[in-house]
Amino acid sequence: MKIIQWYPGHMTKAVRMMRENVSLCDGVVFVLDARCPASSYNPKLKDIMGSLPVLYLLNKSDLADTDLSRAVADAGGAALSVSGNSPSCRNAVVKAMRALVEKKREKNLGKGYDKVFRFMIAGVPNTGKSTVINLLAGSKRAQTGDKAGVTRGKQWVDCGDFQVLDTPGTMPPSCANQTFAARLAFCGGINDDILDIDDICLLLLAELSEKYPQRLKERYKTETGEPLAMLGGVCAARGFLTRGGEYDYDRGVRAVIDDFRKGKLGKITLDSAEDVREAFRG
Repeated sequence: MKIIQWYPGHMTKAVRMMRENVSLCDGVVFVLDARCPASSYNPKLKDIMGSLPVLYLLNKSDLADTDLSRAVADAGGAALSVSGNSPSCRNAVVKAMRALVEKKREKNLGKGYDKVFRFMIAGVPNTGKSTVINLLAGSKRAQTGDKAGVTRGKQWVDCGDFQVLDTPGTMPPSCANQTFAARLAFCGGINDDILDIDDICLLLLAELSEKYPQRLKERYKTETGEPLAMLGGVCAARGFLTRGGEYDYDRGVRAVIDDFRKGKLGKITLDSAEDVREAFRG
C-alpha cells in the first residue's frame, strides 16, 4: 500500500523560498520528531542547506522512550534531544546553536565587528518547528498546531541571540521507504485528509503490537494479534458501538491515533539507530 505519493503545490513554493533565502543564513536547525528521527528526515532539505552548519533537534523527546540523538550525531552531525514545550530546554538549544557559528563569530570579532547570526528552521511537517522558534523567542511568535501544514509562508523571528527563519514543513517529492512514510503518518507528519486513515490505524496497531504489546493491553484491555481484531477490542473496551450494536470502527480508529499522538500510550520510539543510519545514507 502506498502511504505517500503526494506533493502539494505549496511545498514546491516552500522549497523555492528556502533556496532563495538560504544564502542569508549562517546555519540551519533541522527539526526531527524524536519518536521517528529517521522517518522525519528529508534528505532534499539537506541538499538545500549546502555547506551550512546544521544542528539536528530531536523534538518531542518527552513522547519518545529512546534517545537517538547519538545515532543522529554519528550519521549527520550535531544533534540534541529536546522538548520544545519545555522552557528548560532553551539554554541547551542556544548553546548548541552558538557552537555551530563560534568560529565564524570569532573571525568576525577579530575583524572588529559582531553580528546577529541567522538560522533557517527546517523540517518536515508537524515536527514542531514553530514550537522550537517560540521556545527560542521566549514567547509565542510563530503559529503552532497539532497537524501538518500550519506554517505556509516564511517568517523571520527575532530570538535575541539569533534571528531565525520559520519555513513551511516540506516533504520529499516521493518516499521510497514506505515504512518511514507510515511512521511519519502515525505522528501526524502527513495531512490526514489525504490518507486512508483506517489503513494507517491498522498499520499503527500492527507495529505497536510488535514493539509495545503491553501498552496496548494496559490502555485497551485487549490482546494483541490481528490488527482488525485489536481495533474491535478497542471499540469493545471504549463502548464504541453503532445503534445496531456493531463496532463503530471510525471512532476506534480516531481514538487509537489520537492516543498515540498525545502520548496516552506512553513514551514510544518507532525508529531504531539502524533506521537513522539508513535514512542519512540515503
